[in-house]
Amino acid sequence: MTATVRGGQDLTPDFLTLALAGLLGGAAVTAVRATPVGTGQVSDSYRLSLTYDAPAELPPTIIAKVPAADPASRNAARAFRTYEIEASFYGQLAPGLPVALARCYYAAYDAGPDEYVVLLEDLAPALPGDQLAGLQAADAAAAVGELAALHAAGWNSAELAALGWLNRSSADGTALMAAVIADLYPRFRERYAGRLEPGTLALIEDFLPKVPAYLAGRDEPRTIVHGDFRADNLLFGGARPVVLDWQTASFGAATADLAYFLASSLSVAARRRYEEILVRRYHAALTGRGADLSWRDCWTGYRRHAFSGIIMDIIAAMMVRQTDRGDSMFAAMTRRHARHALDLDALALI
Repeated sequence: MTATVRGGQDLTPDFLTLALAGLLGGAAVTAVRATPVGTGQVSDSYRLSLTYDAPAELPPTIIAKVPAADPASRNAARAFRTYEIEASFYGQLAPGLPVALARCYYAAYDAGPDEYVVLLEDLAPALPGDQLAGLQAADAAAAVGELAALHAAGWNSAELAALGWLNRSSADGTALMAAVIADLYPRFRERYAGRLEPGTLALIEDFLPKVPAYLAGRDEPRTIVHGDFRADNLLFGGARPVVLDWQTASFGAATADLAYFLASSLSVAARRRYEEILVRRYHAALTGRGADLSWRDCWTGYRRHAFSGIIMDIIAAMMVRQTDRGDSMFAAMTRRHARHALDLDALALI
């Protein structure tokens, strides 16, 4: 039986006993205490402290991701299929990927009400990266290794391309996305103009007419991409950084993930200092795992996809619940992404 929840209020002992039945060995959950965790924009996350009526294989705490209580975030999730994508990722792809992931105990999605739930291993005391401060070079280098492992695993995969929830690209989808960006940008400008550096809005406005051409893409290899690979979505503290938040996974251009990560998750000074070293590290790890990508194509794709972060900032900032931290984060990321695109003359490649 597949069961989902409407929100945190439905994470009851009865539901958890049902969802985790295969791992409980006949035991039942008799009590649950839910504590909010994380800074997610589209889902609500809780640490669940569980009490069992008999010894069980499961630990005393797990993490639950459920639909957001905020209506704006729920609407954004439905529009971009984020609940379907994350549940499908954990249910269908996660077990076979050579990437550091939290163990998934249960994942389900119900299309009618657009409800889902994902129950994951609690990796405390590991901590997420700090999106506002940015990562240190060593942590960024470790994360680049995980990104290369992810991309190589799905490189030009016909099986992944056939998954409708993952491979969502189409001419109609491209046109719709371009229209959404154009519609959201005036409100984005109004909200963030005073928090951005001179030249940032001019760059975005030079880019906007080229969005359809940018989204239509180049003839690049495709693979499974994370879509929001950044400091907040990485847990540090173990042997490898653990990759979280698979709500934007897709079948797309690998270098878009790389460009988004380095621009969003390093300070401008650190990105400039370590950029080529980290891109070369990624390229070596990717090709070392069998992916066919020349250094020239890797660097060109990385430059061109400097705009991937600007697109994400405009859409995410305007479609999810507004918070003080969210505003600070989106402003900081937009400043970094714009500086990245200018440094690499990315507009010239579209």
